[in-house]
Amino acid sequence: MNKAFTKETEPDDDELVPAPLPAGGKNYITPRGYERLRGELLDLIDNERPQVVELVHWAASNGDRSENGDYIYGKKRLREIDRRIRFLTQRLEIAEISNPSLHHGSDQVFFGATVTYVDDGGVERTVTILGIDEANSALGQVSWISPVARALLKSRVGDEVNLVTPQGLHLLEVLSVDYPPLDVPR
Repeated sequence: MNKAFTKETEPDDDELVPAPLPAGGKNYITPRGYERLRGELLDLIDNERPQVVELVHWAASNGDRSENGDYIYGKKRLREIDRRIRFLTQRLEIAEISNPSLHHGSDQVFFGATVTYVDDGGVERTVTILGIDEANSALGQVSWISPVARALLKSRVGDEVNLVTPQGLHLLEVLSVDYPPLDVPR
């Protein structure tokens, strides 16, 4: 057979690609975010993957695999779990844990800060600056590499900073900066 017609292994369309880090940047994450990702990884390894392996084994023992929905779905789910395990393992290996509580009481914006600002249109917003793998925009969280976080980092309460967007330049005024309290050992 002509080599031109052989199928080479192609990456899956839904392969998880880690969010890019800035050149020379680190993968900052809060202790809580690290524990959440680590917990998900351990749950996949200890609970979910063994259950799916058992289902696939059972389905395979039922005979014809080509029309066996349990087998086909199980194998697909197993690939998804293995992909997620690889992704989480890679991200946790390069994670740089940064505790935002260390800045409690500071009025300067660092990683982990909850910042309230007003833009030049008079709209007040509150965002928490977190790691790439833990930020959830629906909860008012932004990644530390996002444009708004980059503009706010190292500013202080009362400072005005420039935010460059595709719509143009916007002026943001920092109104307040909060950090979680230090955990006091009991």
